[in-house]
Amino acid sequence: MLAVPDMGLQGLYLGSSPERSPVPSPPGSPRTQESCGIAPLTPSQSPKPEVRAPQRAPFSVVVAIDFGTTSSGYAFSFASDPEAIHMMRKWEGGDPGVAHQKTPTCLLLTPEGAFHSFGYTARDYYHDLDPEEARDWLYFEKFKMKIHSTTELREQCPSLPEKDTVRWVLTVPAIWKQPAKQFMREAAYLAGLVSREDAEQLLIALEPEAASVYCRKLRLHQLLDLSSRAPGSGRLGERRSIDSSFRQAREQLRRSRHSRTFLVESGVGELWAEMQAGDRYVVADCGGGTVDLTVHQLEQPHGTLKELYKASGGPYGAVGVDLAFEQLLGRIFGEDFITTFKRQRPAAWVDLTIAFEARKRTAGPHRAGALNISLPFSFIDFYRKQRGHNVETALRRSSVNFVKWSSQGMLRMSCEAMNELFQPTVSGIIQHIEALLARPEVQGVKLLFLVGGFAESAVLQHAVQAALGARGLRVVVPHDVGLTILKGAVLFGQAPGVVRVRRSPLTYGVGVLNRFVAGRHPPEKLLVRDGRRWCTDVFERFVAAEQSVALGEEVRRSYCPARPGQRRVLINLYCCAAEDARFITDPGVRKCGALSLELEPSDGASPGRREIRAAMQFGDTEIKVTAVDVSTNRSVRAAIDFLSN
Repeated sequence: MLAVPDMGLQGLYLGSSPERSPVPSPPGSPRTQESCGIAPLTPSQSPKPEVRAPQRAPFSVVVAIDFGTTSSGYAFSFASDPEAIHMMRKWEGGDPGVAHQKTPTCLLLTPEGAFHSFGYTARDYYHDLDPEEARDWLYFEKFKMKIHSTTELREQCPSLPEKDTVRWVLTVPAIWKQPAKQFMREAAYLAGLVSREDAEQLLIALEPEAASVYCRKLRLHQLLDLSSRAPGSGRLGERRSIDSSFRQAREQLRRSRHSRTFLVESGVGELWAEMQAGDRYVVADCGGGTVDLTVHQLEQPHGTLKELYKASGGPYGAVGVDLAFEQLLGRIFGEDFITTFKRQRPAAWVDLTIAFEARKRTAGPHRAGALNISLPFSFIDFYRKQRGHNVETALRRSSVNFVKWSSQGMLRMSCEAMNELFQPTVSGIIQHIEALLARPEVQGVKLLFLVGGFAESAVLQHAVQAALGARGLRVVVPHDVGLTILKGAVLFGQAPGVVRVRRSPLTYGVGVLNRFVAGRHPPEKLLVRDGRRWCTDVFERFVAAEQSVALGEEVRRSYCPARPGQRRVLINLYCCAAEDARFITDPGVRKCGALSLELEPSDGASPGRREIRAAMQFGDTEIKVTAVDVSTNRSVRAAIDFLSN
């Protein structure tokens, strides 16, 4: 196959203008300079994918940062004792009754735009500002961006090694596309965690993968089987840990005690030692902003993991419950009032959301009593001034009959009303899990691990078990469910090869010129150059959507510059969701990045035979690209620029 990569608008083609077929080109079709920067090397088949074993750098400590929509935290472990995970210090401030091993993802900037504080400190300081003064400050919450300082870690552990011996791990949702992952990496560079020259010090971990890695280390008593809840009760009935659920499996495995011993010695927990090779399970990461699903298969004898279906998910996080509460307030007091109140009394609005968050955490499917939610005095006073009557009158006039005004000056909400706020989000999660389980690739799943901050909710736990338990699926929750991803990210940083095979979420490839074949190629794709007939805009696939790709596996292609003395090569990368795209102009195909290679002068190769060898790795959490000028053996290794578009 003759393959000539699409070159982008870089002026690389300096020959005479190519003749075109008289048939007009489709609008937006890349032409001339954009398609003619590299000439074919040889009419040979592309090399088969090769697997290159990942090399492990000698890092002394792994630090993981879980930067969540609702809350954030960090943890670390030393290479000398990788399973001893040290959690972050408990943050100052916080809410009564809430563990503080994470801090709210809140950022406060001064009126001049300078950084002031983060987490509880930011939230509490903003809360104490005068309402008029607060308008000039910039307060952000429930967002995903990168802010961290190595100072906290060094204070907690004065013996921390030098910077270049620290491996950093950042967690992101598995459904994030490559541009979002690159954005996090760029933010880490700007924050000074690592330098671009030491890119290998930073790993991007997929949140449900991190949770899976952590769960495989757990002992049986560290897991809660939701099927042990007594019917009609929100509490545990006869306490039946997951241990009893696997007694039969343990009995069977006594016949293969050597296999079980090998697994335990390989570092997997008791649950995984009881599972058979090939057993499948789902991890549902229910966080503040999204639900993230991944399906893994356990591989023996080393306990590595294989992804069976590409990561999926949607916007079904805990913030959906907060939005439902805001909409409820709008029905009672008027949407225009709520909008005005948030804008003119922002600190008081933060107070109200904190009060709701505290009550939301106590909601349960079988709770008997009503819940009281404090309204800030600023809300009550502002409403009276804006509307001319008090909030009690507004509640009486409202069509919402399940929220009353209590004599203590609070909103009194029935348990049924609180549970209704959960329903749209919880239903979205269950429907997404059910759709995943219907896929043929994931048949035979035995376990569902429910993890993430939202998985702490008794409402969500009960709904998932009620919907999926009848299918014979065992729903399991780690005891420290809110810290599962953070701890798993530390373990992933110590052994990133634990996930051995992943599924490509998209089809990736390059735009090339191939020899035009009448009857096979559309006439409008004909390009004539120097008397030769080419089919332009051909999509040459590197990897297909849903394709299984092993860690370290490389897809290689060889090309050569179009003209002698060419000093720069730019190769555009395209992607799409379809597996059968033929041209880069097909619907759904889009340019998603570019790889450039600066060429040095070469005296040892014929101008027309100078080989440029490109290789791409798709089996990691980020796509990695290398390109080599074979004549000089100069290698340029860089992640594709997915933010260039």
